[in-house]
Amino acid sequence: MPDKVSLDILVKSRLKGWGQRPPGVKPRRGKEAWLRGRPSEDENKICNPFLKVPGSTRLRTLPDGLWLNFGGCFAEPFVDILAIEACSTIQNLLDKRSRFSPSTHSLMCVCPTEWLLAPISSTDPTPRWKTTGVVLHEPFNDVVVPVREMRVLYGLKKDHYRGFAQHQLPHAHEFFVPMETLTEEHSEDNPGLRELIARASVSANFFCP
Repeated sequence: MPDKVSLDILVKSRLKGWGQRPPGVKPRRGKEAWLRGRPSEDENKICNPFLKVPGSTRLRTLPDGLWLNFGGCFAEPFVDILAIEACSTIQNLLDKRSRFSPSTHSLMCVCPTEWLLAPISSTDPTPRWKTTGVVLHEPFNDVVVPVREMRVLYGLKKDHYRGFAQHQLPHAHEFFVPMETLTEEHSEDNPGLRELIARASVSANFFCP
């Protein structure tokens, strides 16, 4: 258990260095409004966005890292997400994969009021809700938006990564990286990781002349 706790702390520490926009992600068509939902600047003082199925009040998905790209309009907002999951065991990987498996029902992203009202960062006092471009007025309730598109990046320990790469087939929304790459210092500057995340963006599916 202590090893898992220390790994979680290390992963979240590294992900905080990734900024408000995932490293390497390509611009999509139309306007963009990226915000890091998890981990927050100070997880002890603020609630973070989370994922759930419509109508659920108990079961929540809390990724280690969660980036939100808001889109649409005031009347019909949506969010594209990039989730990061660090998996210390194969069972942990299977559990987390099941939460993001393709389904016919919708996935919702809940943005707590406190999170929306808080400044983007210690160096940018702009309230997050103003950055989204899809929240018309200062919110007094949590804002719940449908997830239009998702990509998930899983960090696996070296042996697990090698075995998975050799014997398993990822879904279209899944991407995998060795845990050592995810947790290295200044991982956001790693060219290989940036290229992998670039392929995870929606824009990567379109021809660029």
